[in-house]
Amino acid sequence: MSSVPAFLSAADVQDHLRSSSLLIPPLEAALANFSSGPDGGVVQPVRTVVPVAKHSGFLGVMPAYSAAEDALTTKLVTFYEGHRSTSTVPSHQATVLLFEPSNGSLLAVMDGNVITAKRTAAVSAIATKFLKPPNSEVLCILGAGVQAYSHYEVFTEQFSFKEVRIWNRTKENAEKFANTVQGEVEVCPSVQEAVAGADVIITVTMATEPILFGEWVKPGAHINAIGASRPDWRELDDELMKQAVLYVDSREAAVKESGDVLLSGVSLLSAGLSPGCCQAVLS
Repeated sequence: MSSVPAFLSAADVQDHLRSSSLLIPPLEAALANFSSGPDGGVVQPVRTVVPVAKHSGFLGVMPAYSAAEDALTTKLVTFYEGHRSTSTVPSHQATVLLFEPSNGSLLAVMDGNVITAKRTAAVSAIATKFLKPPNSEVLCILGAGVQAYSHYEVFTEQFSFKEVRIWNRTKENAEKFANTVQGEVEVCPSVQEAVAGADVIITVTMATEPILFGEWVKPGAHINAIGASRPDWRELDDELMKQAVLYVDSREAAVKESGDVLLSGVSLLSAGLSPGCCQAVLS
């Protein structure tokens, strides 16, 4: 008879993952394995999305197996648009299930919200380490939600920016962010002012229309585009998408789920550098 699975609450997960920086070495290895195709031993299909139209929500199911770690897991995530302004129930909720790969027994049920926030920020930091301009001095964050906080945490641990700026559609949330985090953060009244001259830009909004335009971004800037994770959401305009060299963790997922890719009309052409490097070209 199987034993009762362990349960890790958000507080338990936070105790084990006090810093996103702890995730960077294992995530670098995991991303390398995933990018290596069959030789990397990672099986990770594009997530299955179950619409819950009656309640304006969806359930995402994200299974994966890594032969290198002999780890079998599934992440379940829900998003309910109507909860954006509701404080009692968050719009995003996540749960992670860990299985014993040798027999399929459920080992643990873990709160996935902390894991999602820290994992996403750590992957952005990994990309930034390799792709940011030399001597980057100005960091800009667009958005002031959970991902903004987790990104600020790991980016200020990993990099030495001389200036950090933030913009949010609701200015009060940007001001709260600036007053909450450790370190000086400038609250900007517009996206254009926030990104002017920025070396690294992080977009962590829930925008459905472009908020960042190519004419505002300085040549060579690195952008971590996080928010437009659904086919009908966008953060980047057509001009910016046309100018960009895109690096994606999953090409298959990008052409299925990224609104910035799908709605801009770009075609992804392999740049020949790695499985995740593409040149975006407007069709």
